[in-house]
Amino acid sequence: MDDVYGDDGLDDSDLLAVGTDDSRVEFVKDIDDCLIEIPEVTGVAKPKGAVKAQETAEVPEKDQQSHETPANFDRRAAFDLDAEHELLTADDCDWINIKFAIDHDENIVKLAGGEGKMDAPDYIGEPENEHDHPIPFLSLADLERPAEKSRFINGVSSSPGRDVGSVGQTEKWQHDDEETDILTESFLGPGGESSPLPGRDNSELSLASPETETSRSLNSSWWQRRWQAATMLLKAKGETPDSRAETDVRGLRKGRAHNVWTCQPLTLITTAIAALLLAALVHSALFLQTDPHGPIMSMMRPTYIKLSGFDTEHSRFAAKYHLYLYREEGVDEYSVDNIGLRGSPVLFIPGNAGSYKQVRSLSSESALYYHEKLCKDARAAKEGVRALDFFTIDFNEDLSAFHGQTLVDQAEYVNEAIAYILSLYHDPSRVHRDQRLPDPSSVILIGHSMGGIVARTVLVTPKYQANSVNTIITMSTPHARPPLAFDADVVSLYSQVNNYWRESYLQKHASNNPLWHTTLISIAGGGLDTTVPSDYANLESLVPESHGFTVFTSGIPNVWSSMDHLSITWADQVRKAIIRSLYDVVDIRRAGQTKPRPERMNVFRKWFLTGLEADSPKQMPGSKHQVLLTLGDEPRSSMSTTNNITLRSLGAQDEPSVKLLAIPPPSPKGTQRYFSFLTDRPLGDKLEVLFCSTFPLATGASTPLPVQIDLSDGSPSASRLACKRPGTDEIPLPASNRTSKYPFRQSQPFVYLQYDLHYLQDFQFVAIVDNSTEISSGWAIAEIADQDDSVIESRASLSMLLLRGASFELPPSRPIMNEIRIPALHSSLLAYTMRVRQHGCGVDNELFTPLLRQHIESPYESKYFVNFKEGDISLHGVAPFMPPRIDGLEPKSGVAFQIWSDPTCDSSLEVTLKPDLAGSMGKLMIRYRTIFAVFPLMLVSMVLRKQFRVYDNSGTFISFSDSLDQSLRLPLPVLLISMTFFATAFTSASRAGISSSLASTMNGTDINFGQNDLLLGSQDTFFWFLVPLAGLICIGACVILHYLVLVLLHSFVAASRVLPSIIRHPGSGYSQLAFDGDRIRPLAAIFVAATPRRRIVNTAILLFLVATIIPYPFAYVIACIVQFATCTRALRYAQDASAGKSTSSVAALNFFNYTYAILILMLWVLPINLPVLVVWIHNLAVHWLTPFSSHHNVLSIMPFIILVETHYG
Repeated sequence: MDDVYGDDGLDDSDLLAVGTDDSRVEFVKDIDDCLIEIPEVTGVAKPKGAVKAQETAEVPEKDQQSHETPANFDRRAAFDLDAEHELLTADDCDWINIKFAIDHDENIVKLAGGEGKMDAPDYIGEPENEHDHPIPFLSLADLERPAEKSRFINGVSSSPGRDVGSVGQTEKWQHDDEETDILTESFLGPGGESSPLPGRDNSELSLASPETETSRSLNSSWWQRRWQAATMLLKAKGETPDSRAETDVRGLRKGRAHNVWTCQPLTLITTAIAALLLAALVHSALFLQTDPHGPIMSMMRPTYIKLSGFDTEHSRFAAKYHLYLYREEGVDEYSVDNIGLRGSPVLFIPGNAGSYKQVRSLSSESALYYHEKLCKDARAAKEGVRALDFFTIDFNEDLSAFHGQTLVDQAEYVNEAIAYILSLYHDPSRVHRDQRLPDPSSVILIGHSMGGIVARTVLVTPKYQANSVNTIITMSTPHARPPLAFDADVVSLYSQVNNYWRESYLQKHASNNPLWHTTLISIAGGGLDTTVPSDYANLESLVPESHGFTVFTSGIPNVWSSMDHLSITWADQVRKAIIRSLYDVVDIRRAGQTKPRPERMNVFRKWFLTGLEADSPKQMPGSKHQVLLTLGDEPRSSMSTTNNITLRSLGAQDEPSVKLLAIPPPSPKGTQRYFSFLTDRPLGDKLEVLFCSTFPLATGASTPLPVQIDLSDGSPSASRLACKRPGTDEIPLPASNRTSKYPFRQSQPFVYLQYDLHYLQDFQFVAIVDNSTEISSGWAIAEIADQDDSVIESRASLSMLLLRGASFELPPSRPIMNEIRIPALHSSLLAYTMRVRQHGCGVDNELFTPLLRQHIESPYESKYFVNFKEGDISLHGVAPFMPPRIDGLEPKSGVAFQIWSDPTCDSSLEVTLKPDLAGSMGKLMIRYRTIFAVFPLMLVSMVLRKQFRVYDNSGTFISFSDSLDQSLRLPLPVLLISMTFFATAFTSASRAGISSSLASTMNGTDINFGQNDLLLGSQDTFFWFLVPLAGLICIGACVILHYLVLVLLHSFVAASRVLPSIIRHPGSGYSQLAFDGDRIRPLAAIFVAATPRRRIVNTAILLFLVATIIPYPFAYVIACIVQFATCTRALRYAQDASAGKSTSSVAALNFFNYTYAILILMLWVLPINLPVLVVWIHNLAVHWLTPFSSHHNVLSIMPFIILVETHYG
C-alpha cells in the first residue's frame, strides 16, 4: 500500500482509501465525511449521478444482473446505507482509475481517482493464474433476501460469532450496544443526496426505515466511531496516530457539518446579550443623564474682507488657505483702501471642518459692545481699552482632527498670518490709531475645537516669533489627548506639543520658560458636547493654575448651561462672557496689547469662575473706603441682636433705613466662621451691603469719602461709619422660585456674598441699607454662621454609595447655604440621581425654593439646579486615559453639593443620593467609544488564529462561525480574564509608583504622563469589570458584522447569477470559460494565480503610486474591495461545488473560509485608515493637488497588497 500514491490532479474531497494485503482488501472512502470499511471484500456505496472523475474511456453498457457470490465468501460488513445507495461491482470499476494514497496531515487513509489505468490489475478482471480470482462484490440480489439483508446490516454472517482474518490478525465481530470494532458511515455525494445507479431497482435499500433493524453498533458517539476507524487503519498499516488530531478532527468534522450561516447557541446567546448591552449604551448616551439645552441664538450683520495681500510670497499655503478681516455692517467704518484697523488684533482659528465665518458671533458682539458702551467710557479709554480687530482664517473646512500633517500645515500658516497681521499695523494707510501708541507685537488667539491645538502648536513651530502670542482662549478643544488616535502623526504631534508646554512650565526660573508670559484658558461645553469628551479639555496636565485653567460653560456666571460642540461658538451667553473678559485684559498702551499675566489671570477668573471657589480672591478688603454712613435713631437705624437679618420685603419703613449686624471677634476655639448674604435684587440704588468701621470725624468737618448716606435726621447723637462696598465680590446665582425651571432662563439673578471672617477683621459692622421708599417684593437675608454647622462630609466609600446610596438631613435651624461633600464621588464614569424633600414650609412664607450647585474644583465645573426637587448628577472628574496633573498632586476632593434654602422655613430638608446605573452606561459609551475599533480587531485575530490552528492539524479551514464558537468556549474567556488581571495589577502598581514618586520628589519632573494610556486608562481598580464588558460587546459587534458581510456576499453572488456580466467576465478568475460541457474545471483551474510577472508589475505600480501620489489608506481601501470580490467568487464556486457540479467542494469551502476570515480582519482595520483617506479626498475636492507629506510608507501597505494580489490572482 505504501508503494503507490495518487497525486495527479487530486482534490481532497475526491480521495478514497484502500488497504491491500494479498487477497484481503479494506476500503475506506472519505467523501463528505463518510467512512466505509469492509474486511476482505469491498462494497462501495455509490450515489446517484456520481461524477466519474478522470474518465479515460467511454463507459460500456453493463450487465445489470447480480453477480454470483462464491460459496466460500464470508459476507461480513458494517454498513449503514440510505435508500438511494448501491454497491459498486467489479464491472463498475473498470472505468474508474484508482490509485492508493495516504493523507498524513489528516491521519486518514484515502484512495484517489488518478490518471491512467488501475494500478492493481491483479485484483480486477480475469485471474492470471489459479491462485488469482476476480474480486467478488456484493450484489443487489444478495440484499434482496431479508435474512441476508439483516445479517448484512448487523455486520454478521450466517454463522454469527465466526472469527475472520483482517490484515494479519483475527477480530471477533460483536453484536453489542456498547462496542464495535469495524465502523462505517453512510456515503453521501457532493451534493448532499444519496443516489442510485441508473437502471437498478433500489426499493429494497431503504435500510434506515423503521421496518429494518438498525445497526446497534452505531450507538457509540459519532466522533468516537470516526476516530476508532481511522486509528484502526493506521495501526494496520503500522503507523501511530497523532493524539492531537482527535480533538482537531472533531472540530473539523463539526465545522463541516454546519454551513456558514450556522450560529451555535453559545454564540447566539453571547450576541444577544452584547446587542442588548450595546443598545442600552446607545440609549443611555442619547437620552439619559443629558443636560438641558440652553444656548441663546446671537444675531449679527457680517462682512468679510479678504486680505489678498497675504499671498504665496508670505506663505506656501496661500493657494489653499485664506485670511479675512471681519467688519460689522453699520457699525465698523472701513473702505476698500482703508480697512480701518484701530485696536488690538485678535485671530480666530476654526476647528475640524470648521468655517472661518464662525468668527461672526464673537466679532459682532465685540463691535457692538465697544461702540454702544466702551467708546463712551472715558475711564476705559484712559486705561487703554480700544476696539478689537477680529481676523479669521479660511482652512477650506479641513478635517484636521484626522490628520496630523494637516495640523502642522495649519499651524505654519497661522504663524505666518500672525506676522502679516502685525505688519498691517505698521502701514498708516490701513490704521486708524493714535500714532503715539506702540505698534502691536502680539496677537490674541481664539481657537475652536482643533483650532485650539493649532494655536498651541504655533508656539512650537520653528519660525515662531517669541511673545507674538501671549493670550489663548480655546473652546471645546481636546488639549489632553487627541479625540481620534488612529493617525500616528496626530499622536506624535500631541506628544510633541504637550511635552513642550509641560517642560516650559516645569522650569524653575522664568528666564528659562518661553511661555512665562502666556496665559491659556480652556472653555469646555460639558455634557452636551458629545463630539469631543469635555474631559479632554482639561489643562491640569499641561499648565499650572498661575497660567491657565479649565472651566465649563455650565459654571460661567450668567451662562449656566452646557453647550454642544458647535453652539459654543455662537451662543449669546458665551460670546458676551468672552468679549467682556477680552476688553478687560486689553491695554493698547503696551506693545503686547494686554495687561501683565497676573492681572489677566485675575480678570479671567472674575469672568469665567463662579467666585465660590475656595481660592477665589476677594477684592473688597483691599479696596478704599467709599461711603460715609451716618446713623440716626430707631427705627431707621437698628442693630440686630442675633447673628442674622431678614428683610421679607423692601421699603417697609417708607423711607431709607439700615440694619446693622455686628461682626464678632475671632472664636477662641478656632472655629471658622463666615458671613453670607443673599437677595433677589441687584445691589445698587435700592439695596446696599456695606462693610463699616467707626469713622472719627469732627462736626462740620468735610469728608474725603465720595458717597454719603445720612439717616440721622440731624440727630446730635448720630454715629458715623466709614464703609466699603463689595464691588466685584458679588456672586450672581440663578434665580430659584416656584416658577423657575432652568438656570439659564433670562431673569433677574440672585446676588450672593460670602466672606470668611478673617477678611472682615478690620470692620465692626455689616450694614444692610434699604433705600426703597415704598414696599416692594424684594427680600434679603444676612447671617454669620459657623462653618462646622454648614458643612457635612460623607465618609462612605464608592462601593457603599453604589450599593446603598447616601442620605442627609439638614435641620430646621440651618444656615442659608449648606454644603455636602462626598470625596468618594469623583469618577466621570458614574451618574447619580439626587432628591431634596422639604417638610412644612408654605408657599406664602417661602422666600425662595431650594437652589443646588454641584461642583468640583479639579477642573472647575459647576452645575446649578433651580427649584430643585430631583435631578440627574454627572460630572467630569477623574476620567479614563487622562494624564496626571503637572504638579504631580492627586486630584482635589470629589464632588460637593451646595444647597441654598430659606432659613426662615422652620422645617428640615431631606437629601438623598442614589446611583443611576442606566445613566452611567452612556458615560462609558462616550469615553470608551474608540475601544470599539480596537477590541474587535483583537478578537477577530484570535478567531483567525483558531482557524489556522485547526487547518494545521486537520487540513480543513473551518468557517468563521465555527471558529468563533470554539473560541468562545476557552481562548476568548481566558484572554479577557488575563487582560482583566493585567489591568488590575498594572493599575495597582502604577498607584504605588505614583505614591513613591510623590514621596521622593515634588518638582514634577519624574511624573509619568503616559501612565493612563493602557487598557482601562484609569488608576481606579473599581472598574475592573470594564475589560470583560467591552470584550462581550465587541464579540457581539464582530458577530453582527460577520452576518452583515455574509448577507452582502450572498447578495452579490445572487446578483452575479442573474447578471453574469457583473461578476463573470473574460479574464477573471471565475468565468464562463471555466465550464466545459457538463464538467467544471477543478479548483486549481478556477482560481489560477496570475503569472509572477503580472503580479510583480501590478504590485510595483500600486506601490509606486503609494510612494508618490496616493496615501496608503487609499490603497488599503482598494485592497479591501478586491478581497471582497475574491470572497464573492470563492463563495459562488463553493456553492456550485457543494451542489454537485464540482468534485472540489471541500477545497472550495476551505478557500472561501480562508479568504472570508481575512476579509473580516481587513474590515476591522479599515476604520483606522478611513479618516486619512477622507482628508485626502477632501483636499482633492478643494483642488489642492499637492501630495501628502505623510502616509506614503510603502511598508505599511505592502503586506496587504501582496496578500490580496495572491488571493485574487
